[in-house]
Amino acid sequence: MSALEVLNSKVIECGLCDRLVDWREQVAKEKRAAYADQTYWGKPVPSFGDPSAHLLIVGLAPAAHGANRTGRMFTGDRSGDFLFAALHRLGYANQATAISREDGLELTGAYITAPLRCAPPQNKPTAQELGNCRDFFHEELESLKNIKVILALGGIGYAAIAKEFGIRPKPKFTHGLEVPLPDKKVLLCSYHVSQQNTFTGRLTEEMFDNVLRRARELGEK
Repeated sequence: MSALEVLNSKVIECGLCDRLVDWREQVAKEKRAAYADQTYWGKPVPSFGDPSAHLLIVGLAPAAHGANRTGRMFTGDRSGDFLFAALHRLGYANQATAISREDGLELTGAYITAPLRCAPPQNKPTAQELGNCRDFFHEELESLKNIKVILALGGIGYAAIAKEFGIRPKPKFTHGLEVPLPDKKVLLCSYHVSQQNTFTGRLTEEMFDNVLRRARELGEK
């Protein structure tokens, strides 16, 4: 197995955070009515994508009835609908939809991860929970040898990246922010692709496409 495959196996086996273990398993047992006939993943969610990617996309955490159900980042929820449609438009994904681990979705040039691998109650992880996941994120960055651009989706992803790279002082998070990183990498920021942002117009398709175009421009230099 590759280093990334070994890491993802370790992620799936993790049980460090009692609160998150209890929550992810409770959600998987109780289910949402619309998915009552499905078997939930109910475990930590591994990262996925192109191991040779130039773009690393960093979200927040698995959604309780999205990735916690399907077992793949941003798969099976409205956030993923928005994200993968954009990745398809910009040539990073072979299809615009993501509904299950077996749907044929493949990424080229992009890899998707999150600073937290388990669905947290109310989408609010604790500092300790984020800290417990930090080693996974660090090891992932070490294993992804071709990353030139890191795209933070939202403030928590941004904070995790800033901590990992020791960014001081840390610029205030804003959509479209660019921050130089060591080894000629660049950090880009976008509002998260959550319904709260996309349904209200705070984040539009055009805004997000522009960030992805900038990521490709930087990644292909």
